[in-house]
Amino acid sequence: MTMQPTAPVETGRSLHDAGASLRRQRARESSARTYARSFPIVPVRARGMVIEGTDGRRYLDCLSGAGTLALGHNHPVVLEAIRRTLDSGAPLHVLDLATPEKDDFTDALFATLPKAFADKARVQFCGPAGTDAAEAALKLMQTATGRRNVLAFTGAYHGMTAGALAVSGGVSTKRPVAGIAADVTRLPYPYSYRCPFGAGGERGAELSAAYTERLLDDPNGGVVPPAAMILEAVQGEGGVVPAPDDWLRAMRRITAERDIPLIVDEVQSGVGRTGAFWAVEHSGIVPDAMVMSKAIGGSLPLAVLVYHEDYDSWLPGAHAGTFRGNTLAMAAGAATLRYVTRENLVERAATVGARMTARLDGLRAELPAIGDVRGRGLMIGVELVDPDAEPDSCGARPCAPALAQQVRAACLDRGLIVELGGRFDATVRLLPPLVITDEEAEAVLDRLADAIAEVTAAQHARRSA
Repeated sequence: MTMQPTAPVETGRSLHDAGASLRRQRARESSARTYARSFPIVPVRARGMVIEGTDGRRYLDCLSGAGTLALGHNHPVVLEAIRRTLDSGAPLHVLDLATPEKDDFTDALFATLPKAFADKARVQFCGPAGTDAAEAALKLMQTATGRRNVLAFTGAYHGMTAGALAVSGGVSTKRPVAGIAADVTRLPYPYSYRCPFGAGGERGAELSAAYTERLLDDPNGGVVPPAAMILEAVQGEGGVVPAPDDWLRAMRRITAERDIPLIVDEVQSGVGRTGAFWAVEHSGIVPDAMVMSKAIGGSLPLAVLVYHEDYDSWLPGAHAGTFRGNTLAMAAGAATLRYVTRENLVERAATVGARMTARLDGLRAELPAIGDVRGRGLMIGVELVDPDAEPDSCGARPCAPALAQQVRAACLDRGLIVELGGRFDATVRLLPPLVITDEEAEAVLDRLADAIAEVTAAQHARRSA
C-alpha cells in the first residue's frame, strides 16, 4: 500500500505548522499525556500501516492505536460501514436503546466467541473504553457473589479508573492514590524470563499455580473468599508476556473448584491479535466473563463485557453511562469482526507473527542487547537488557530502559513507530495491524534491528572512550 505525496495540510490556520502545533499541545494539554511525548509528530493522513505527518514524511505504524486497529488505518471495509450508517440517517446516540446496528454488532460478536461461552452469554455495553468494561466486570462479580476481594496478578494492566487501576500492577500510577488496592490480593504471574520464583520455564508456571492454590486453601493465608480472579491471557502493557496454556487451564480449574468467577481481559489480545480470535482459545478454557474493547470497534471507541448468564444479577442502572454504544463504532466493529473472519486474518496473524518472532530471536546472537523475544501472533515483545551485566539465576540480565528509549527514538528516525512497555519500560512492543504485508513485516524488522545496532554501538563506543 502506498500513499501519493501531498501538499502541506491546510487547516483553520494557513499552512499547518507541526512545530507550532506541538508547542500549543504542550502548553494546553495536561502533563498526563503519554504518546505525544514519545512521538513528536503531527499525523494528518493514514492508511493501512502507514501514517503521514504534516511534513509529508511517512511512518510504519507498529503501535496501531495500542492494538485498536486490527485492519490498520482507514480500511475500506470500515470506511464503507461508517459511510453507509451515516447515509442511512441512523441515530448516532440513543443511550442503550435497541438499534439495528447494535443487534447486528451483537450477532457478529457472539459468532466469534467460543461456542460453549456464547451459548450462555449476556453482553453489557459499557462506556467507550476498556477500563470501564473492567470496572463493570468487577462490579458484576462483586454483586453476584456478595464478596469484595479480587485476585489479580503482577504485571497486569486493566485500565486507569479506580477499580481497574486497583487490579493493575503498575506501582507509579497507584502510589498517589490512597487505599487504591485495599480489596486486591496480588498473585505471581508466570514470566519465564524474569520468573518471580527464580525458576523460569515450565517450572516457574507450575510454582505460580501451586502458590495460588495453596494460598487460597490456607486458613491463615490472609485471603478472604474472593469475588473474582481477573487476568490477561497475554499481558500487553506488562511487556507482552504470554501465559502458558497449562497455567491458564490450572487457573480455570482452581477458580472453578472454589466457585470463584474467572474474568479474562481481552482488551488488547482479542480479535485475532494472538493468532486465535480470542487469546483464551489457545488454552481451550471457558471463562465466566470476558472484557473487550480496542479492535472490536473497528477503530472507533467501543467496550463491552460478555459474561455467563448465571451472573446476571445486577439491577437496572447498576452500571450505567451516557456513551454506552456508539452507533458508528458498532457498524465499524461488526464489519471488522466479519472481515477478520472472512479473510482468515487470524491465521495470517499466527503465520506472520511466528516469522517475525523467529527472525527477532535469531538476532539475539549478533545483538546481545536483545534479552528476550516473546509473544503470540502479532503481539510481540523484545526486551532490551544491559549485555555487559551479570545475568540472574534465570539467565536474565538487568533491564535497559535508557537504551530502550534511545531505540524507540532511533526507530522513529527510521520511519518506524514502536512503543515500550514491561518492567521499567524496557520492552519494545510490536502491535502491527493484521493486514501487514510481508514486505512491511520485513521493513519493520530491518528498521528495528538497525536501530538497536546503532544505539548499542554508540553506547559501547562511549563506554570504551
